[in-house]
Amino acid sequence: MPSIRTQWTRLIRFVAAETSEVHIGEPIDSTLDVGLASSRGELIKAYEIVGSAVDPAAQVTDKILTVKHLLSPLSREEVGYVRCLGLNYRDHAAETKSPLPAFPILFVKPPTSLIGPNASVVIPKATQPPQEHLPDYEVELVIVIGKVAKDVSEANALDYVLGYTGANDVSFRMHQRAVSQWCFSKGFDDTNPLGPCLVSAFSIPDPQVIPLKCTLNGSVVQDGNTSDQIFTVRQTIAFLSQGTTLLPGTIILTGTPKGVGFVKTPPLYLKHGDNMSVWVGGGIGTLVNAVREEGVSVSRL
Repeated sequence: MPSIRTQWTRLIRFVAAETSEVHIGEPIDSTLDVGLASSRGELIKAYEIVGSAVDPAAQVTDKILTVKHLLSPLSREEVGYVRCLGLNYRDHAAETKSPLPAFPILFVKPPTSLIGPNASVVIPKATQPPQEHLPDYEVELVIVIGKVAKDVSEANALDYVLGYTGANDVSFRMHQRAVSQWCFSKGFDDTNPLGPCLVSAFSIPDPQVIPLKCTLNGSVVQDGNTSDQIFTVRQTIAFLSQGTTLLPGTIILTGTPKGVGFVKTPPLYLKHGDNMSVWVGGGIGTLVNAVREEGVSVSRL
């Protein structure tokens, strides 16, 4: 089966200054880290794309729009169902003193957990105080499926990928460690930044050489590479599509490298006023998000 070839190379979703409406587009500057530029209030121009972000036939036009607010590259409605792998990096398994899993560890989360660049990650009242619940950061590479996939072989798995983006899989460790199922501890509303842009699969021919990094309040806390994944992108798609239909727009978070906060001594946890940035290579760029505790004045950020 032929691989997916889009007309765009990097896709962003945004509210345009000219229309105050949501559009998708291709950044004019092909080298610009749109997430970082957006967080700094810098000017971003894009060629409008006509069509849906999850439709490979979407067309890039010559109409230029100005980004007023940068959004996640896919809407919650387009994503529909969020699949995630846990414990998928060798160095992360080592730091948690966990054996390497024999099969991919899958958990899911609702699309209501997803937010875009510059939005605040909300620590809900149910997970306060943070020093007890240990909210934690996790930089991740994200697979975006572009066509219906079921019973896919490893050899053909990349043919079903529309593109790749980044994520910060914020996790609440007290709840995660209390039970065997992680869906609740990783699925709270407005806790999972996604973006900043979607890079076409043909622009990333080898997803196993992608660097990724997380910075908290100016200090690098994670610095890894997808080459350390236990289950590769090919293996992940093949495994998750067994007897299961992966629809276009499906996103798959592929795990995080070492450096998470809860294993540190003393534990490092997210709290009100913190600023996180996760960067994923291959042209994906930087997601910048502040942390806000529900019920605490925004003015304290």
